[in-house]
Formats: sequence, structure tokens, C-alpha cells
Amino acid sequence: MSGLAEAGADLLGGELARILGRHGGDLSSLVHIALADGREAIVKGGPAPLVEAEMLEAIAATGAPAPKVLAASETALAMEVLPDTGGLARAWPSLGRALASLHAGRGERYGWKRDFAFGPVVIVNDFAEDWPAFWGERRLLTSLPHIGSGLARRIEGLVADLPNRLPARPAPALLHGDMWAGNVLVAGSEVSGLIDPACYYGDGEVDLAMLALFGGPGEDFYAAYGRLEPGHEARRHIYQLWPALVHLRLFGGGYQGMVERLLRAAGT
Repeated sequence: MSGLAEAGADLLGGELARILGRHGGDLSSLVHIALADGREAIVKGGPAPLVEAEMLEAIAATGAPAPKVLAASETALAMEVLPDTGGLARAWPSLGRALASLHAGRGERYGWKRDFAFGPVVIVNDFAEDWPAFWGERRLLTSLPHIGSGLARRIEGLVADLPNRLPARPAPALLHGDMWAGNVLVAGSEVSGLIDPACYYGDGEVDLAMLALFGGPGEDFYAAYGRLEPGHEARRHIYQLWPALVHLRLFGGGYQGMVERLLRAAGT
């Protein structure tokens, strides 16, 4: 951690005075530092700080809240310190508005200009013109070499039917890409920042599905976010399969039941 703190101080052109907080997550490390000149920053390590910096700047450009990027290199990302004093229980409407702003950001195609990763799990972001093809090829099928043959056959069957289940060309919305409660900072009843993004352009329902995977938001969130397209309930299971597969690959067989449940819900 001291090495990451020093790297952050060097990025900011200052002298490290002290480390105010440390966090070693499952996939990356993070420190809160203070410099001798009084400045403070959050410094984060991999997997790709320069790519994450671009993603945070893209989020901020939509008007959605995100920490300001102070500096970035191949090994570290320095960000502003945002208030984090509340919880989502009072901030669901604010999050609904934040995601509505985020998803109003538009791309020309589906994907992102660079690949990214959740730890050792590569996120393939090659651009595509067809949304079902992108979701099948870049998200679901990439896990097949890493899971059992039974699950793999069921996923292959689902992917073959995606043109009948997903819209061919939904608006290419800017997605957070890892939208769960732990990646939302809250101050009082307002979202102060969306953090730890894995951005790409795709169907905005993807973020909503991820948000609902571990216990979803209430009606006040959806009222603030806006109208959802018919059939979103059925698509939710298909979109939740991607984070479930990532959890299975990262954390093991305890998540196989979740993958199987979602496949059953999708009728596969």
C-alpha cells in the first residue's frame, strides 16, 4: 500500500505526508493520501488506470456524478476525494436521476475503444453494430472455456436465440458496467459519485439488471429513472447472466446456483 501511496504522490507532484485510509478489495487496491501541501486524493491501482480515467471522464461528461481525475499513469489513478456519508436507502431517487443522465450519453456502436478487466477476467469490448451479437459474443460466450460443459451448452443455446430475445439496435447508452451499491458514493440523500466503472456503450437495461442482482431498488428509483421498455423483465435475466458468470469465474462454485437460476428464468 505504501508503494501505491508514493506512486499517487509522485503523480500529483507532491510529497506524501500520510495515508489516511486503506482498502484492499478483491480486484484492486486503494488508498486515501494526504500530501505535505494539504491536498488529498484517492489513489487506485490496476487493472488499467489510464482506461479507468477515460471512463470516469466519460461519465462526468454526461452530467452524472463521478470523481474528478487528478492524474493517471499505467500503474495508478489519482482522484478527488468525494463525500461518502450516507447510504442508498435515502438516495434511490438520486441514483435514478444519475443513471438517467449517464444513459443519455450516446455512442455510435456497442462496445468501448479498449478492453478492460475484472481482475483476471478480461472484458472484451470490440465494437459491434448488432446488440444481440455483442452480448452473446463479447459477454456470454467468453466464459465458456472457464465453466462446466453443461452450463456451456445451455448458454450456447441461449446465445443462439438472442436475436429473438434482445432488441437488435437499442440506443447505445453509456453504461457504468459494474453497477451495484458498493460502487455508489452517497452524501445525505444524494449520490456524490459513481466509482469503479467498467464502461462501454450498450442497452441501458444492463446497468439496471446488475443493480437488481443482489437486491434491487424500489419504485422511487424507477420513477426517477424513467419509463422502461416493454419486456424488460424477461431481458433482465439475460443481462444478469454476465455478472453472475463473472462472479462464478472470480469466486468459485458458490455462484453456480445463481447462474443456473438465471438460465432457468430465461427458459434455458
